[in-house]
Amino acid sequence: MSNVTVIGTQWGDEGKGKIVDWLASRADVVVRFQGGHNAGHTLVVGEQTYKLSLLPSGLVRGKMGVIGNGVVVDPEALLKEIDRVTAQGLKVTPDTLKIAENAPLILPVHGALDRAREAARGERKIGTTGRGIGPAYEDKVARRAIRLCDLAEPETLDWKLDELLLHHNTLLKGLGADTFTKQELLDFLNGVAPRVLPFMAPVWDLLDDSRRSGSRILFEGAQAVMLDVDHGTYPFVTSSNTVAANAGTGAGVGPTSIGFVLGIAKAYTTRVGEGPFPSELHDQMGRTLGERGHEFGTVTGRPRRCGWFDAVLVRRAVRVGGVNGLALTKLDVLDGLDEISICVGYELDGKKITSFPSAPGAQQCIRPVFETMEGWKDSTKGARSWAELPAQAIKYVRRIEELVEAPVTLLSTSPERDDTILMRDPFED
Repeated sequence: MSNVTVIGTQWGDEGKGKIVDWLASRADVVVRFQGGHNAGHTLVVGEQTYKLSLLPSGLVRGKMGVIGNGVVVDPEALLKEIDRVTAQGLKVTPDTLKIAENAPLILPVHGALDRAREAARGERKIGTTGRGIGPAYEDKVARRAIRLCDLAEPETLDWKLDELLLHHNTLLKGLGADTFTKQELLDFLNGVAPRVLPFMAPVWDLLDDSRRSGSRILFEGAQAVMLDVDHGTYPFVTSSNTVAANAGTGAGVGPTSIGFVLGIAKAYTTRVGEGPFPSELHDQMGRTLGERGHEFGTVTGRPRRCGWFDAVLVRRAVRVGGVNGLALTKLDVLDGLDEISICVGYELDGKKITSFPSAPGAQQCIRPVFETMEGWKDSTKGARSWAELPAQAIKYVRRIEELVEAPVTLLSTSPERDDTILMRDPFED
């Protein structure tokens, strides 16, 4: 019996929420291991639509939810999300949600610095959500982060805030932004502490007990490999490692515990925010994909940039992410198109290359090399078996498998949970 780790293989927004929800119905524990409330998962369950940013998706299925130490937690955003889903009928209590005691917190000063720096970048902005994710991770690495466990120790909180404000107020002042007082942050933290501290737990211990008892653990990634701080389109990336290898570090388990790695890929490609996007379409086809796929960010509401499937990028994600199998989503968005293209390589300075370069200048200069296939006229929407798919749709999926060097083990044909074709069960691997 295996655990499963789910990661995105493009730039996020691949439909991880539905897949994680589908898998969570068969898991015992669902763990978030990186990112913050800059990620968004949309789950459609019957007549209800849940939009989650910090809460593990398994809570919707009544499973134990865990927020690992690799997540940066905005306590105010967390409490608002808990209140929102509670109003929708979910029960989120200290019995169903556990937060790692060593999880770093996002404070109001982090969001203020994030927004001030982004404004100062002007045309070279990264496209962050402005929610303080990056500055919070910087504090963690610089060893000045306020962690959840610090809320239970007033003396610790007192001296750590002095160190934190010495750094952040200096930066804010230099950027011409408002600074913060120690009392402001103390009032904020003392205000949220009574509600968030009951969720605190030694998550590493809980997960080890779950592993030893044979429970199925689902590790839920946020964002995607091409937003990984090491392996993505740097500097237009998130501030954490999004690859599956980080599930162990971000949850407090050993590397052998992450199990089967399921990579999520959209049947085309989208991106929110700034940064290179080789297969992006700036024409009517790009707009058509966006309209059909309802491509707007769950967290930001920003329209997503759209383009053809980039097999080169997904192949890279498969390799560095340790992907054992792909879950391909939104195949139905391509229904009825006369032709469908796949990016199979790039041209750089007149030469063909078969991998995505790391240098920012080269990333901006590359041009996509497309392979075009015949489309299909019949609908794939709602299909639950291979027999229900048009022959050309099957050819398209098989070609993707060849190009990315990984099998498609799961196919999603609509936002509905049961509109899924399963070729290989990740939990039984």
